[in-house]
Order: sequence, then C-alpha cells, then structure tokens
Amino acid sequence: MMNLRRLTICTICGLVLASRLIAAVEWQVIKVNGRDFLSVDNVAKFYGFSGAVVDGKNIKLSTEKNELQFRVDSREMLLNGVRNWLSFPVFVHEGKVLVSRIDLAKTLEPQLRPNMIKNLGRVQTIVLDPGHGGFDKGAISGYGYEKDYALDLGRLLRPLLQARGFRVIMTRESDVFVPLEVRAQIANATRDSIFVSLHFNATDRDPIASGFEIYSLTPRGAPSTYEDWLTQMSINIQNGTEADAASVELSSCIYHSLIGHIGEFDRGIKRARFAVLRLTKIPAVLVEGGFLTERGESRLIAKPEWRKRLADAICTGIDNFRTLAENKKRPFVVADYRREKSGGAAPEKESVVNPAAPPTLSLDMLYSEAPREDFAPIQTPTPSPIGTAPAEP
Repeated sequence: MMNLRRLTICTICGLVLASRLIAAVEWQVIKVNGRDFLSVDNVAKFYGFSGAVVDGKNIKLSTEKNELQFRVDSREMLLNGVRNWLSFPVFVHEGKVLVSRIDLAKTLEPQLRPNMIKNLGRVQTIVLDPGHGGFDKGAISGYGYEKDYALDLGRLLRPLLQARGFRVIMTRESDVFVPLEVRAQIANATRDSIFVSLHFNATDRDPIASGFEIYSLTPRGAPSTYEDWLTQMSINIQNGTEADAASVELSSCIYHSLIGHIGEFDRGIKRARFAVLRLTKIPAVLVEGGFLTERGESRLIAKPEWRKRLADAICTGIDNFRTLAENKKRPFVVADYRREKSGGAAPEKESVVNPAAPPTLSLDMLYSEAPREDFAPIQTPTPSPIGTAPAEP
C-alpha cells in the first residue's frame, strides 16, 4: 500500500513537472514591419536543441537527431547536413536572432518532426514526369537534349520502383510533348501517390554552375527561392495545397539520398511556383539532376551508368518517404548514407513517434494564423535551347 502511495505521488509530481516544462516553452511571435518572426532561442527551446554555438554570423543548434546552422542576413541554412533555402533571411532585431514564422512552419517543422505531418498516408503509386518532350527539347549540351535524358531517367527509375512494390505511372512514355496542366491532371487522378518531375538544369549566366537541387511549391505569403523579395506583381490568390508539408519532406527524403550517394555540389532544397507543382494536389517535387551547361557535369549526364546511379538514389529517397508515411520511421539523412557508403553501419531507421519536443505542443498556431496575403505563381517559361556546347575533344 505504501509503495502504491509513493508511486502515485511520484506520478503526480512527474506530471506536474512535465506540465511546467511544457508551459515554459511557448511561442513568442515578434512582429517586424508587419510580418511574424520567432527568435532562434525560442525555436531551440521548443525542439530541445542545446545552447547555440555562435561563430561570427553562423549559429549552430544541435540535438542527438537534428542539426541546424543559420547564417545571419542570409536565406541559406543547413538542416541535417544539406542546404535549405528559406523564404526570408535570418536577421538580428533588438538583440535577438529572428527566423520567419512561415519558414518555421513550412520548412523547418516538416523536416524536424516529419511524423507530425498531417494526412501523411500510404504511398503506393509514383507518378514519374520526364520533363519536356517532342518539340520542347529543354536544355541542350554538346552530347544531347534534356528531354531525352529525362525520359531515360524515368525509364531507368520505373523498374527500380516496381521492384520495391510501387505502382508506377509515367506522364510520357516516348518523345512526345505533354502540356504542363495535363501532367498535373494525370497526377491528380491517382490515389495514395506522389509526383516526381525529372529534369536537368541549365544556365546562360554561369557556365561553371553545377550540382543538384530540388523544388517543392513556394509557401503562401513568401517569395520563391529565385526571387529576392516580394513584389506587387506576385500578389494573387495562390493558396498552396494541403500537401505542402508532405512535399517539402518528400524533397528532403529524395535530396538527402542524392547528396549522400552522389558527390555533386549541394545547391539545396528550394521553392518555386512551377506549373507542375502549383497544379498538382498530391505531394509533388521537381528534381534537377545536374547542369547540361557545365562541361564536366554534362559529360557525366550523357553516360547511361551515371544516370543509373541517379535513378538508384532517387528510388532510395522515395522508399524512405514511404517508410516515414506508413511506419513513422525516421528517414535517413545525408550523414547516414555517407556512413553506409564508407563501410560503416548505418543506423536502423528509428521511430520518430516520440520526438524530443513535447508532442502536445504543435505548430497549429503558426499554420492557422498565417498571414492572409496570397501570392501569384511566377510564369516560368519552358527552358529554351541555349546553344550547343562544343563536343568533347
């Protein structure tokens, strides 16, 4: 009887202590020029990060499972070892380092606590979207056209996914042009599915630009990655979709696998209002698998064995997303893949059902009270031919 009484008292004390700890971590929204921000200290306390390590303008937060590195006055940050692009720069205001509430709710939260993403259901069907096709050649290198490489990548990826039990639908099976809205319609007609658009990059401004990047839909009330600021031209009723959080986590799963398996330059997890992302209602991403305008990378892309490596990495990332969606298992991050690649034992996928931060505290406030401004899609033209690079000597 005495032991039971002690146990009851200990339990009550434990609940009281837990409630005090939870009450101690509250969101303290700071308004600056009409927009909502939160301090990095507030973020650190909520997610259970240890004290910030400050090195000049760099601020590093870490736990056993997650690591954040912000840079003051920059939109770039590192989240678990890969570059992420924020909608707004981190900055100092009245002695506090601030991060946008939109970035916290739409970029950090889905990746730090992916198990908390709402409506994350089964993933049975993969809609692969090889970019361009037909008269739309896409980007051009001295070795070939983007449309052909994208289609071949889709054809390589399809059997890999099927071998893991996925059903695969391709928006095009041959060298034909499929309108962007039709590609989205194909995706929206599927159930328990995700959409992955396959592309290769190009630029006419920087001939040495290289590396991977991946896009999901820009959050409402924020500029896309390639926009420096919000303008009146971009204001419209662009609400995003219910799959926003799932899309950014799908981006993360695929991108960590790409960077972890293939040693290309990390250009980051980005945001855009491309039509195939804007019109698609299921989790959707657009992969850029390297630059056809950079001599060394275009030579790699032209090699079938290299495209096979790319397909393998994308397949693994998709499978990690399914594991998260169906079993609530923590996806691998780039460090896990590199450890595995170097011969070390990668950790087993751990359950994230009980994250470090108190599950009773959610970001519902951040979602439900998001600013009501709506921002229009950017009309992104299909990449046009930019000239033929000289052939390999």
